[in-house]
Amino acid sequence: MTGPARVIGLTGGVASGKSTVAAMLRARGAVVVDADELAHRVVETGEPALEEIVAAFGPAMRRDDGTLDRPRLATAVFRDPAARLRLEAITHPRIRVLSDRAVAEARRAGAPLVVCDIPLLFEAHREGDVDGVVVVYAPPAVQLRRLRARDHLDPDEADRRLAAQWPIADKRARATWVIDNGGDRASTRRQVGRWWEEVVGTG
Repeated sequence: MTGPARVIGLTGGVASGKSTVAAMLRARGAVVVDADELAHRVVETGEPALEEIVAAFGPAMRRDDGTLDRPRLATAVFRDPAARLRLEAITHPRIRVLSDRAVAEARRAGAPLVVCDIPLLFEAHREGDVDGVVVVYAPPAVQLRRLRARDHLDPDEADRRLAAQWPIADKRARATWVIDNGGDRASTRRQVGRWWEEVVGTG
């Protein structure tokens, strides 16, 4: 592949298997810019975003060791859309700065592909920032089953977290490409391989 690397958005629904696909792309040589990892960085101890979160949501959001109480914050924002918007207003601009910097560095380094792994890509209207969007799809029933098993949630809490994002069918309808992760890992790996050959041009 010649010229600047393509920048692809990777998204999906909660527990649809986006991280699995990201790992498969990374193994093939893509540089993955993970918005979740950046979200953790911007709220580390000493970062301004952490202080803003504590000011907005209360001192209970800070653990005794000074770090952010992520489970407590997640429970608060998934139950209250207005609270989620307040949190996003604090974190998203900072995540965007780090993401843009990481993409620029990867392109300068000659990466064959840069993948921006953004859970809320469509919700945040980020599709215009990339050359195409891969949606990792799994049926909602599969998402709920995986989410409950992964995060040990009761049915109501799992439903709330799923409802906090766009329906996976809506994301699928807006995708440039779809990887169906409703089956087994081998099927997903085959789809990723075909997609890589089509988009990147190498096996």
